[in-house]
Amino acid sequence: MTEIDNSTETIRRLLALVVEHGLSDLEVEQEGIAIRIKGVSAEAPLVYAAPPVWHAPAPAAAAPAAPATPAAPAKSSTRVALESPMVGVFYRSPTPDDPAFINVGDYVAIDQTIGLIEAMKTYSEVPAEKSGRVVEIVAENGKLVQLGQPLFYVEPS
Repeated sequence: MTEIDNSTETIRRLLALVVEHGLSDLEVEQEGIAIRIKGVSAEAPLVYAAPPVWHAPAPAAAAPAAPATPAAPAKSSTRVALESPMVGVFYRSPTPDDPAFINVGDYVAIDQTIGLIEAMKTYSEVPAEKSGRVVEIVAENGKLVQLGQPLFYVEPS
């Protein structure tokens, strides 16, 4: 990395370095831009803190119901992954008492919130990059996910 800026991609790459190498602290400064990342030590356990309440957009009223057809096999060759956009702890719902953003069988639209990722005590919504029917949930609630790791699989619509 020869040049830094405060773009999301730069921050994601720095977070990946902290996690990959188990760093406790990383500070980068260049041309007036300073980024400091505090890692998590092995001695300090991760503690679940309830994220702020996020409200998912209301489902589109014009979305037609899927016709009654036999269920497709879970490992269909046409399914595509909805991947993690960053490194962090993945949550399927806004709080432990709320229902999951999406479940198997649900239809997701592009940019619909499918989960939250907590990194550096900040919660970021994870938008769907593809639309389709959810056929498999891969990521575990409250577990660390890596950049590009599949969270869900969908059958494209």
